[in-house]
Amino acid sequence: MTAAAHPLPRTAGRTAPGRPATADGTPDFSVRSLWKVFGHRPDRIPGDRSLDGLTGPEVLARTGCLPAVRDMSFDVARGEVFVVMGLSGSGKSTLVRCLTRLVEPTAGRVLLEGQDLTALPPARLRDVRRNRISMVFQHFGLLPHRTVLNNVGYGLQVRGVGRAERNRRAAEVVDLVGLSGYEQRFPDQLSGGMQQRVGLARALAGDPDVLVFDEPFSALDPLIRRDMQAEVIRLHRDMGKTMLFITHDLSEALRLGDRILIMRHGELVQIGTGDELVGAPADDYVADFVADVPRADVLTLRWIARPDDPPDAAGAATLPADTVVRAAIPVVSGSAGPVRVVDGTGTDQRTLGWVGRDDVLALVAGAGRPPHRRRADAGDAATATESAAIEPAAATGAPA
Repeated sequence: MTAAAHPLPRTAGRTAPGRPATADGTPDFSVRSLWKVFGHRPDRIPGDRSLDGLTGPEVLARTGCLPAVRDMSFDVARGEVFVVMGLSGSGKSTLVRCLTRLVEPTAGRVLLEGQDLTALPPARLRDVRRNRISMVFQHFGLLPHRTVLNNVGYGLQVRGVGRAERNRRAAEVVDLVGLSGYEQRFPDQLSGGMQQRVGLARALAGDPDVLVFDEPFSALDPLIRRDMQAEVIRLHRDMGKTMLFITHDLSEALRLGDRILIMRHGELVQIGTGDELVGAPADDYVADFVADVPRADVLTLRWIARPDDPPDAAGAATLPADTVVRAAIPVVSGSAGPVRVVDGTGTDQRTLGWVGRDDVLALVAGAGRPPHRRRADAGDAATATESAAIEPAAATGAPA
């Protein structure tokens, strides 16, 4: 992976990213002890302590049942972009289908603002799907005989919205996703990226509380995929919708997610912001997952700040603790002494520590090792070779 493949994460510069509750203390989306088991007598698997510690394939070999989602619990805050990622077969797509009961969970609860979706009768569940949660899939599912405008307004038609109102709303969201002028085109007259924009507009047309994306860009070319990721970021900035995003692509997860949940064999391995996953992986599996990520593009200054007070602190440059290291290189390299790293704002601002040129060099040189290990090698890292690597960034302000 190259540095270009990992743009600065969206968590950088955000206030308290991924806090799991709304202002009144209720998470927008909550999952509690959720299981989905396939096979004969799946209901006997949840709660069977003899299976603790076994992987999904091992459970399958012993019982003939496969736990695709296994004792999953997490919260999603209102307005958060929450990414679920894992390799093929990890259970992430089954998980997202359990959230709206497109696949019925074997056990556990799914709550939307405190309402238990697993307990809803069919009629009320349909109402939730139509009005509160919209899904965007990898396969666009556009109706080939309908124009862009009529595809976007289809969900509103199902809800009984009149023609004039649904056309007005559809035209608004078509413009929102950048397809003005294409309202009367048919799907086969559009590129793949444009078709996915139509699918996104259709999901937005009903003004849902939560948007769920199930690997929506996997089939797109890399450049179109990057454009669609930027579109999701823009729409989130403009609309503030709660988003659950499923992907197997780490760079996509780092770019989009406020927090990221990593799955393996149906189990939750780790939840954290991008810098938490890269800087403090929970186990060897996560460490291997993030091994090729350029640390300077993801970790923030709080990961390398030294708590000691340098003697020449007067007049030192100041940077926020959530500044990504790569973005801080020009300031640190151009400073006569260490840069003060601060946490908080205004009267609540406090000095978290100090970062100097050697600290940045140690991080750049120690790619693939945790920050605390790099600190031990800092003396050896600051060589002329590493210095040359960051000099261009100091001179131009661009990443090396």
